[in-house]
Amino acid sequence: MDKILVTQDNEVVITNDGATIMQKMELNHQAAKLLCELSKSQDDEIGDGTTGVVVIAGALLEQTLSLLDKGLHPLKIASGYEKACELSMKYLDSISIEVDTKNKQNLIDAAITSLGSKVVNQYKEKLASIVVDAILSVADLSRRDVNFDLIKVEGKVGGNVGDTELYSGIILDKEFSHPQMQNNLEDVKIAILTCPFEPPKPKTKNKLEIRTADDYKKLYKIEQD
Repeated sequence: MDKILVTQDNEVVITNDGATIMQKMELNHQAAKLLCELSKSQDDEIGDGTTGVVVIAGALLEQTLSLLDKGLHPLKIASGYEKACELSMKYLDSISIEVDTKNKQNLIDAAITSLGSKVVNQYKEKLASIVVDAILSVADLSRRDVNFDLIKVEGKVGGNVGDTELYSGIILDKEFSHPQMQNNLEDVKIAILTCPFEPPKPKTKNKLEIRTADDYKKLYKIEQD
């Protein structure tokens, strides 16, 4: 059920993500733009359910038309929807369960539900587990807040979604400076330099060779003098 969207500049996007489809659509109708904003807000706030909110809003508007045809005032309809919203919230609170971070299965199940409608659904079990571990590792449970800036997604060409792994720490995406460098080092000490590591280049055209540390110290002393 993937959709192919082609822009006026012939840019092609293939997706089945509701938020992306809404974002890429070129809309002129003001109410349609409002629904598009609704989808965007849902994506920014929750990150899922972008198609659902548009479908629900569309269904509510459809019912509104029949109520207007019956002669009801728009304000009456709006207050009725607000009352329905209050009742829905009470019901949702009554059936909600407290998240137990020790039992991660509930969280993984919720993530699987979210991933079920995405392109990556064949890897949803693995990705759901990775997602839950990543979020719990940076979540502030006392404030019920997650700083998503602490989670970085790094893509590498050549693999597939099934190769996805979670690393706790920092990944520096650098090439080897020399082929003889070791591939794997553990419990290493790291030198952080606040100066250039290359030998200094003299500003004059004279050739200068530095072979030993003493030569470097001598050059430094001359420079200082």
